[in-house]
Amino acid sequence: MSERSDGRSERPSPRVRDVPAPRESSGVAGPLMRKVFTWPYRIVVAGLVRVGVRPWQLTLASLATNVVVGWLLVAGRRLLPAALLVLAGALDIFDGAVARLRGEARRSGAFLDSVFDRISDGVLFACLFWSEAGQDHRLTAGLALATLAIALFVSQIRAEAEAEGVSLSEGFFQRLERYLAVMIGLAIPGGLLPALVVLVVLGGLTVVQRGWSAIGKVGEARGG
Repeated sequence: MSERSDGRSERPSPRVRDVPAPRESSGVAGPLMRKVFTWPYRIVVAGLVRVGVRPWQLTLASLATNVVVGWLLVAGRRLLPAALLVLAGALDIFDGAVARLRGEARRSGAFLDSVFDRISDGVLFACLFWSEAGQDHRLTAGLALATLAIALFVSQIRAEAEAEGVSLSEGFFQRLERYLAVMIGLAIPGGLLPALVVLVVLGGLTVVQRGWSAIGKVGEARGG
């Protein structure tokens, strides 16, 4: 490691092949995405580290992109928000990887990232609800609101379990799957309603799955 002007050590720029693969996800889309995008992921992460991008910058950029997506949804746009969600999702994935490679992974950073994720979810689905309700599309508006509630439930169950000292990552329909479903629903004409139905049904099953797992693990941690 080299020394910086402020006396702190600086990690050398990583080689692409030395960048770890994306973290495994228990969601249905996780294994496929990890297999297909491992090398593009490594190339981008190595490049971000080399140019000096900080993880908090990526976190803020992801939040800002989601805010733009929300504004576009309220304005009645669909295809451009779908494309921007790809960018927002990628930034959300890269920030943690950059933090680990730079040796800057901290609990405070993970907390900030989690809070911003929930804000992003709120902006996305609240604006989608607003847009659909404004067009008198009551069913899709209701489903968008239900999806937001489910996303918050899934996150809250994990937070409560972790407060008990239990690690909880189960769930076959998590944030990655929600993003993919919304992207497809917005990009394909007439695809929003079926996408939201999938989000509500599979998201609801994920709440049950994660809740059941949390009850079992917390019970074991407390000695039954």
